[in-house]
Formats: sequence, C-alpha cells, structure tokens
Amino acid sequence: MDKLTKDQKDEYATSLAAIALYDGEADISSEQITTLLEATGNKEVAAFYPIIFANFLTAEKIGQMIVAPTCGGGGGGGGGGGGGGAGEAEEEEKEEEEEVEEAPPAVDMFGGGDDGDY
Repeated sequence: MDKLTKDQKDEYATSLAAIALYDGEADISSEQITTLLEATGNKEVAAFYPIIFANFLTAEKIGQMIVAPTCGGGGGGGGGGGGGGAGEAEEEEKEEEEEVEEAPPAVDMFGGGDDGDY
C-alpha cells in the first residue's frame, strides 16, 4: 500500500466501500459510500470518488462483475483437465470427425487435375 499514489488509494478504498455495501445489501449511493469511508477512517478521500463509483457501480453491475469478471489476465498455462467427463471426450471426437467430413476436397498445388502431365 505504501507504493500506491493517493489517487490509487482513494479508488481502492472507494471500490471496497461499494463492494461492502453490496455485500451488506445496502443502497450503493455516494452518501452511503462517503459514510462508510468516514467510518473506516478514510476521511481524506477526494469527494468526487464516491459520486463516480456510485453512478457506475450499481448492485447489478457489481453482481455481474463478481459472476463473470471481464478484466484481462495474463498468460498462465492451462492445466490438464482433471478426471471425469468420459462422455465429453466422446462428444469432442464426434465434433472433430464432423469438421473433417465438412472440409472441401484437396486441390492440386499447381491447379491441375489427375492428367499426369507432370
């Protein structure tokens, strides 16, 4: 936390206050966020942060972010899928077979047919 700028700390505190209000099923308004910030000792947060966050972070939007986060993540490797799901493997094989069947016929590299003119 020491490496964060004041703005970053204000944003962090305000977003946590909004999430706490959501978790407590309270109204997410700028007044409620400000009250919670003051109650937790964050009295120096810029006054515009609770207003911006209250306008953006409605209960529905917070719920959507919790269920399906949209932030980008960096490249971790995909681990092997653990056990179970033998039926899924069979379905995948069937899908692959269908894709192969739908592929167009191969064309000779030089555009010719089977004339044997090589």
